[in-house]
Amino acid sequence: QVQLVESGGGLVQPGGSLRLSCAASGFTFSSYTMSWYRQVPGKKRDVVAVIASADGSTNYADSVKGRFTISKDNAKKTVYLQMRSLNFEDTAVYYCKASRPFGTGTASYWGQGTQVTVSS
Repeated sequence: QVQLVESGGGLVQPGGSLRLSCAASGFTFSSYTMSWYRQVPGKKRDVVAVIASADGSTNYADSVKGRFTISKDNAKKTVYLQMRSLNFEDTAVYYCKASRPFGTGTASYWGQGTQVTVSS
């Protein structure tokens, strides 16, 4: 059974830091591109950061470049999102996603999300 379980969300003051974790099971973690997305009510889910399966290369949304860092530990089957210098606009539900090409399409799995609230 495929599972992605996020943790580490919570309430943080502006300028603070949080580290999100996403523990994976039920699939070959090292073969999947891992991503973090976020979503606020009434808006679409946006990609925040991506780490490739093949070479571990990373990409970030412009809004988080220089503040967020995505990393993964294949042995622990876990992907992380280190978030620094958080601001009010970072408040959202953060989701972990695993994806890989499958046939002519893409196989994707999502976690249940973890709330991050930046508030003074």
